Amino acid sequence: MTQAQLEALLQRLTERLAAALVSEPFDLRAGHRVGAELVAAHVASAEGLGRTVEVIQLRLVRDLGLVTDDVEDRMARLLAAVATGYARALRDRTLDEQESIRRAALTARAQAERALRASEARFRHQATHDPLTDLPNRTLFTERLGAAINSPGRGAERLGVCFLDLDRFKVVNDSHGHQVGDALLVTVADRLRRALQGHLVARLGGDEFVVLVERTGGTDDVLAVAEAALAAVREPAVVDGHELAVSASIGIVERQVAGTSPGDLMRAADSTLHWAKAAGGARWAVYDADRDRRELARYALSAAIPAALDRGEFYLDYQPLTSLRDGRVVGAEALVRWRHPELGILRPDSFIGLAEETGLIVPLGGWVLAEACREAESWATADGAPPFVSVNLAVRQVHRPGLVQQVRGLLRHTGLPPERLQLEITESTMMNTAEEPVRALRVLADLGVRIAIDDFGTGYCNLAYLRDLPVTELKVAGQFVAGLRAPETRADERILASLVSLAHALDLTVTAEGVETAGQAERLRAIGCDAGQGWHFGRPEPAERILDRLR
Repeated sequence: MTQAQLEALLQRLTERLAAALVSEPFDLRAGHRVGAELVAAHVASAEGLGRTVEVIQLRLVRDLGLVTDDVEDRMARLLAAVATGYARALRDRTLDEQESIRRAALTARAQAERALRASEARFRHQATHDPLTDLPNRTLFTERLGAAINSPGRGAERLGVCFLDLDRFKVVNDSHGHQVGDALLVTVADRLRRALQGHLVARLGGDEFVVLVERTGGTDDVLAVAEAALAAVREPAVVDGHELAVSASIGIVERQVAGTSPGDLMRAADSTLHWAKAAGGARWAVYDADRDRRELARYALSAAIPAALDRGEFYLDYQPLTSLRDGRVVGAEALVRWRHPELGILRPDSFIGLAEETGLIVPLGGWVLAEACREAESWATADGAPPFVSVNLAVRQVHRPGLVQQVRGLLRHTGLPPERLQLEITESTMMNTAEEPVRALRVLADLGVRIAIDDFGTGYCNLAYLRDLPVTELKVAGQFVAGLRAPETRADERILASLVSLAHALDLTVTAEGVETAGQAERLRAIGCDAGQGWHFGRPEPAERILDRLR
């Protein structure tokens, strides 16, 4: 209130009290109303009431000039009425304020509870659903799968899982950006939702989706779901003006509920999905327990290679390369073996492929190269012409930077002369090598290291290309030699004769692999082949026996 408003209020209340003081009959209700109006006007402090009583008692009678017998009695009763009205109004206001506060608190609490419930609900429309596609997410799928497997009374039922992954989805992201990739995922999710109504479709993350098929009657029920999913996905999708060709691969697992678990089921589905991918994609594959066991065993074997290297479980056998002219051992190929503590002696075909797939062929191949150089340095012959040692190099080793430095270091460390080391490289590897690996092989050849092409004839068979490569020897694949077993067979002999003739024209020596009989050896000698390797000349054996043979 402004000062003028306050003065006007007080003037009005004073006049009301003055009128009440002299009114006939005397009425105390005016005092009650004045006290209440003071409170209503927020003159609600203790000082306000005290000052009011003081002013009325000291000034009002004097200003009115009242001289009556009962003026003091009236004044006391009027002041009491003002105080009573004041106190009542103050109490009522306090109660009203308390009620307002209580109601506000209740309202605020109700709003907070509603907000909390909404927040919890949103946390749950986020914890169990994928925010991009609005499909159930991994959490909800896992809960549903667990309930389908572990609920009482469902052990005799069957269920299936379709684990779906888009083919070459990374190409979409790399070519058009993640925004287009996300839009494609939304499109795929909508198609799967519409095509597979009645089944739980979830997005596990990235471009991976999964379908739960409950109460199946057999694998055919799940196959029908997988076919529907593939058909829904394969339709071209137009996203932000880009027409995208889409396909998917699906891993299928269908089995009885009893005896399985969510983890086993999903692991099997994931493995099966990889089988579909490996077969070219855009298809489904059905889980095969025997194949899965074999692959798990292969994985366990590959995982054990690093520790086996540390424990010294690998060793080398050597197979002689024998001159077809005079029967002299001119070289020996190093063949790695694994003395496995549980599986016994393992030959290269059991683990070399695994090592190449996992990249472990680099440390394993490095060990083979170092061990072969170390052992071969001690070989000697009576005529002073010790044989060379031949070591296979894998694709990863050929492409690995530092190959020249590695070989140089090994030759220097072991003392093996460069001309007594031969590096064998497969034909397909040699024909596909980039400029840098070929340059490294040329440097090694200039040092005196022999370079041989292994299994020649199984790949490109491009002799003209060999003119530009640092090759000193061809090792002809055993498939051609096998044809020399029958005396009447002439086609393989003519092929071999042509290969030998052309190789000699390029100043290359030729070693025939897989020679198992004296007849094969004689026919190879007749067509001019330089050396032979195979069981006819000796099986792979430890270095000590190679030394005995040389002596």
